[in-house]
Amino acid sequence: MGEGGHHVCLSFFPFFFFSPMWDPHLANPPTVIVMVGLPARGKTYISKKLTRYLNWIGIPTKVFNVGEYRREAVKQYSSYDFFKSDNEDAVKIRRQCALAALRDLKAYLSEEGGQVAVFDATNTTRERRDLILNFGMENNFRIFFIESVCEDPEVIATNIMEVKVSCPDYQDCNKTDAMADFQKRIACYRQTYQPLDPDNNDRHLSFIKVIDVGRRYLVNRIQDHIQSKIVYYLMNIHVQPRTIYLCRHGESEDNQQGRLGGDSGLSVRGKKFAAALGGFMEGQNLKGLKVWTSQLRRSIQTAEAVGVPYEQWKALNEIDAGVCEEMTYDEVKEKFPEEFALRDEDKYYYRYPRGESYQDLVQRVEPVIMELERQENVLVICHQAVMRGLLAYFLDKSADEMPYLKCPLHTVLKLTPVAYGCKVESIFLNVEAVNTHRERPERGPGTLIRRNSVTPLTSPDKQASVCMCVCSNHILMLPTFAPLALLLPSLQLHSFNTH
Repeated sequence: MGEGGHHVCLSFFPFFFFSPMWDPHLANPPTVIVMVGLPARGKTYISKKLTRYLNWIGIPTKVFNVGEYRREAVKQYSSYDFFKSDNEDAVKIRRQCALAALRDLKAYLSEEGGQVAVFDATNTTRERRDLILNFGMENNFRIFFIESVCEDPEVIATNIMEVKVSCPDYQDCNKTDAMADFQKRIACYRQTYQPLDPDNNDRHLSFIKVIDVGRRYLVNRIQDHIQSKIVYYLMNIHVQPRTIYLCRHGESEDNQQGRLGGDSGLSVRGKKFAAALGGFMEGQNLKGLKVWTSQLRRSIQTAEAVGVPYEQWKALNEIDAGVCEEMTYDEVKEKFPEEFALRDEDKYYYRYPRGESYQDLVQRVEPVIMELERQENVLVICHQAVMRGLLAYFLDKSADEMPYLKCPLHTVLKLTPVAYGCKVESIFLNVEAVNTHRERPERGPGTLIRRNSVTPLTSPDKQASVCMCVCSNHILMLPTFAPLALLLPSLQLHSFNTH
């Protein structure tokens, strides 16, 4: 019996369940996640949410929804008759759509740098799953199935009303007729549905069954790190209504002076914001509100004014600026001009000397995301870089966008999960504060690379620049996006443009 009454059945659960973030240089075969289940079981919800998570932790992932291919092939949907197993013409069309999606999926994993692809379809017959397994073997892709099983009529009806009746198939149909047609569509699939069988036919496959929206799980033959990450994530998410509030601490004394990091206390205006935050949260009238803060003074002082018990997380501390801690940007530019330029070149991957990068920060706050997914109503009082990292996860922002997301002081972001995304409300609490946001600088003509670093700073145009490495009188010409870990630490790196 798991926490919260969840039942967990594990056929094989490896000890590396909590292993570190994906390393893009590991030579693992690409993974195809294959969704399985009747319509209106949350497969697309799981596909989109899982894809957002994997991209956020640095694993390039993309969803291939066969329904979209079908709507492209058949412009005008008529009725559930299209999904009858004895409708031979429709069966051929649906098969061709699945094959077209698999072709695009193959191109993504083989030619476009993808590491994980999600094949989002019903895949309810063993024949269809065998086709996908053969496709995986032919292309050296690892196959992992996620089956969503639910027989709760209320959950199914809610899924249909919230998502299905508003989809393009029913754009000219009233909700009552759409509901009736979709239920008949489900009945068509049920006639040929062959669930994954962990005891006999499918015991050799890698999969997880998510039963009754996470009430129970069955996990079978987990084979690698990515599959472990997927299972761990799916066992932490839930679909209960909740609200997450994100805000930064009140304005600090270091903020007023434009200094990075540090551990100063709140300014006078920061204390006013803390009081205003307490009043605002009281007005939200939430039961069981949890408050999380970092372990830094300005965050704790802000939380104390909310008037409820709070929990301190070291993982929520601001990004470590290393040797640049408590400097202003002007001081960094004057004292460390090369570091200043390097950070402007690629802010996500840049790591402060003796400090952190945004990439490091994402790895650090991943446990916070996991715990947030398990919770109901939470207020997170954190810092600019940390808030950007959390916000990028919930809003599906790329690594390139993350370091430039605007997270102003004295503003609360109210996040409410909806069907396939997150609704965001921004509430300014009418207490002025300094602006700590720094806009994205314009790209320079060349690409700077840190000497003796194993973290590559990728070129914005991979065809435009090359890296010249001088070692023992030999010159090596490498693309600037090549892993510098492959080079000797003593190499002297220079950057120039081929144009």
